[in-house]
Amino acid sequence: MNKQTKVWLVLSIALSLLALGSACSGSSTNTTSNTNGGGTSADAGAPYSGPTGTVSGVISYNGTPPAPRKIDTTADAVCGQKNPNLMTDDTIVKDGKLANTFVYIKEGSVEGGKKIGEYAWTTPTTEVQLDQNGCHYAPHVLGVMVNQKLKITNSDATQHNIHPTPKLNTEWNQTQANGAPPIEKSFTRAEQLIPVKCNQHPWMKAYIGVMKHPFFKVSNDTGAYEISGVPPGTYTVVAWREGGANGEEKTMQVTVPASGSAKADFAFGAATTSTKPSLQMMPAIEFPMLHKR
Repeated sequence: MNKQTKVWLVLSIALSLLALGSACSGSSTNTTSNTNGGGTSADAGAPYSGPTGTVSGVISYNGTPPAPRKIDTTADAVCGQKNPNLMTDDTIVKDGKLANTFVYIKEGSVEGGKKIGEYAWTTPTTEVQLDQNGCHYAPHVLGVMVNQKLKITNSDATQHNIHPTPKLNTEWNQTQANGAPPIEKSFTRAEQLIPVKCNQHPWMKAYIGVMKHPFFKVSNDTGAYEISGVPPGTYTVVAWREGGANGEEKTMQVTVPASGSAKADFAFGAATTSTKPSLQMMPAIEFPMLHKR
């Protein structure tokens, strides 16, 4: 190989390396640009900082509610000793008012047109507690925000197992012996509502609503609820109660004024019956007889 050929060979290798480096640099730049523009957590909305109002109301039950049924706890003597009069709690009605109804803002727009889901809502650092006491879940219905800690305790002198059956979150089933430390879990996706059962005590049931925002509440023993800190705007409010395969829902649209309150009362149970029959008898119409010729 003569001197001129060696020079051309060195120049060719150098040019090839330079071209390769430029291609790699361009590929890296494009990838970074696509990642930043694809709706990552860095693009999440800012926290809301304006005036707020409330949504409040009462949940009623029309008609005669189903009577609570006594639960047979003979399969576990501990349950019978601690809670000998354990009753079903799927419909708790007092003076026509319904407890354990999960009320939440489903969707809507804040004044100015921005959707409520476009704001960044801070997940509370405090955990929500679910206790097993008297072979019964307390509370029966509860709510948490996405990624908020759920602290599960066992106050009974018997073993339980906690088994949520979500559709959108990861299902899990964990045993908790008497005296065992609390179990801490969280849910990564919003979901309304997740049934919870105990495989060892099949009558034990609870329901967990998982929300992206803090605007939810469970009606108390008087059927009342109040959702505070709501930005002024127009929203669809949902009231959910246990029943059937997936529960029963009622919806209502409300407008929350700045520093004011919106009312959203809901009613479940039997529909109002009419005293009129559904089919009314019409008066007889007489037609003239056609005479035969």
